[in-house]
Amino acid sequence: MRTWNRSLLALTGAMILLTLVCVVGLLVDPRTLLGQPIWAKPLKFSISLALYGPTLAWMISLVTGPRARRLANVAGTVVAVTAAVEMVAIVGQVLRGRTSHFDVGTPFDAAVWSVMAVSIMTLWVATAVVGVVLLRERTMSTASAWAVRLGLGVALLGMALAFLMTGPTGAQIAAARAEGSMPTVGAHAVGVPDGGPGLPLLGWSTTGGDLRIGHFVGLHALQALPLLALGLGLLAGRVAVLRSERVRAQLVAVGGGAWAGLTLLLTWQALRGQPLLAPDAATLAAAATLVVLTVAAAAVVLVRGARSVPPAERPAPAVLSLPA
Repeated sequence: MRTWNRSLLALTGAMILLTLVCVVGLLVDPRTLLGQPIWAKPLKFSISLALYGPTLAWMISLVTGPRARRLANVAGTVVAVTAAVEMVAIVGQVLRGRTSHFDVGTPFDAAVWSVMAVSIMTLWVATAVVGVVLLRERTMSTASAWAVRLGLGVALLGMALAFLMTGPTGAQIAAARAEGSMPTVGAHAVGVPDGGPGLPLLGWSTTGGDLRIGHFVGLHALQALPLLALGLGLLAGRVAVLRSERVRAQLVAVGGGAWAGLTLLLTWQALRGQPLLAPDAATLAAAATLVVLTVAAAAVVLVRGARSVPPAERPAPAVLSLPA
């Protein structure tokens, strides 16, 4: 870890400490905001960034060329700084008892939201730069390369889905026409107002769609796909077909496609104003199709890979012995 980006490691340490502060806040601060404990949002963000920071720092450490490494490190530092700015804004608004996202009710709140919006866009671009640099890296194993690149790609998709939340809703436009002002611009809930009944701590709406779900799932492909590659590598010692680098890479690619499909499916469900736990027939059919396609693709990869395993490494057929 001595070669990892220090700014991202510092961000990680700060987010771990902030996580503890938020837990204390949940215990001692009874205030709520939009129906949720007021410290729930910074807690979720701090945990997410505590995972995001070291993952991106590790990915940057995989870059070997000096010029490419410098560029990736600069991008990583930009990510750390912009993430820190966003967290300062979120915690600052919590201390004021105000929402941090979509709040333009006062000039100060509008300025905070503008700073956050710029920070989020800058973070996305900086992460994309790291992704482009890693696309050109040729020293990783094939499975690791697919895991890192697809993880970053799907994470960028998940981040981009957050922009669906930033436009004014129909209810906000109608209220603005009636009252002459729009104190809130944007929402994460679809079909219902923000702040209604939601899942514990997560706050995801249980009465309408919630765009945060697809955003969350897509973002954490950054950790899920490298963990998939790691798991397949650990199993390679026991499962002959997984000793092939090509097979493991293809399985990672299948996993990446499934994760991207799940991200889009959850977003499609939310856009139709549908709660996560109350899918309709169309959502269930799409989910079943995604599962079938994923299992079929993985099966094809494994069957083709098994044919290339040397006969000496294939498991012996099971023999049924009957008592005499």
